[in-house]
Amino acid sequence: MNSKQFGWNEIRETQRQDWPDTNAIPGRVLVEHKRMYRIATDHGELLGEISGKLRFDALSRLDYPAVGDWVMIHARPEEGKATIQGILPRQSFFSRKVAGTTLEQQIIASNVDTVFLVNALNQDFNIRRMERYLVMAYESGANPVFVLTKADLCDDVEEKRQLVENIAFGVPIHVVSARTNTGMEELEPYLQEGKTVALLGSSGAGKSTLTNLFLGEEVQLVKEVREDDDRGKHTTTHRELFPLPTGALLIDTPGMRELQLWEADSSSDHGFSDIKELAERCKFRDCTHKAEPGCAVQGAIMSGELEKGRFESYKKLLRELAFMDRKGDKVLEKAERAKWKKTSQMMKKNSFK
Repeated sequence: MNSKQFGWNEIRETQRQDWPDTNAIPGRVLVEHKRMYRIATDHGELLGEISGKLRFDALSRLDYPAVGDWVMIHARPEEGKATIQGILPRQSFFSRKVAGTTLEQQIIASNVDTVFLVNALNQDFNIRRMERYLVMAYESGANPVFVLTKADLCDDVEEKRQLVENIAFGVPIHVVSARTNTGMEELEPYLQEGKTVALLGSSGAGKSTLTNLFLGEEVQLVKEVREDDDRGKHTTTHRELFPLPTGALLIDTPGMRELQLWEADSSSDHGFSDIKELAERCKFRDCTHKAEPGCAVQGAIMSGELEKGRFESYKKLLRELAFMDRKGDKVLEKAERAKWKKTSQMMKKNSFK
């Protein structure tokens, strides 16, 4: 196995040369298992654990490795193990708020060139959810591509495609069917040697089926969707990076029902650029788009130019981001206090030796 097979390039080589520990070698995280990591290296796959220093310095989940990360390790190939010393700078990464009430950022995948936003054309088709996935993609730094699956199960493909075009300004859209192999050739240009593609979408959207087709073998379990609502069962339970026969890398991810973004102020401008442009035409600069005279946003809703549901989705996203901003500072402050408390305790302990 060779690092170049997993996307190693000149930029990474420069980062490696700047790494202070000359005994460390690079590896790419393939799978994360509760603070243990399966890592691809020039010595083959190794099981890695985090060094004590890295764990001590970490303030949040963001400071821990994620699938797709390039990490610097001390390898013990004779044991099949390694110790992770640090993470090389990420060129892109997807993150969201962890599910539930806990305010914490969770990295889904990193160092992705293109993200396939996978959405099924069956009864689970949800344009509001797709808006959020698009904002998430813009936030990550990767290039978004909509992949609309299960075309063979849809009688109004063009109507639904038009709905996606209405929210995805300039974003490529591909309609495919894995069952009939329709449209699959359109995805091939994205799967170039050394490039990393991630699959994001809800359960039952067809991500595991696409993974199996790209790999040319059944590596991911595929289950039928529920008959009552066409929603899928969770088949992929963890994130994993696969090398493809084309030389590309593919990251499959579990389906996400709860998709709360972490930080997307500028990305929301891309995902909702039509609303931003309308807002710039409002009579008042501080227009709240409620009942002010000369509000271009409300005018567009009344004329049918802007769908009311899309505007409500935009307002909901902004409310969530404002909440995250207020709470996020407190969480970071708490983490900093905990770190310095730990440092102080260690200094006192060492002073008595």
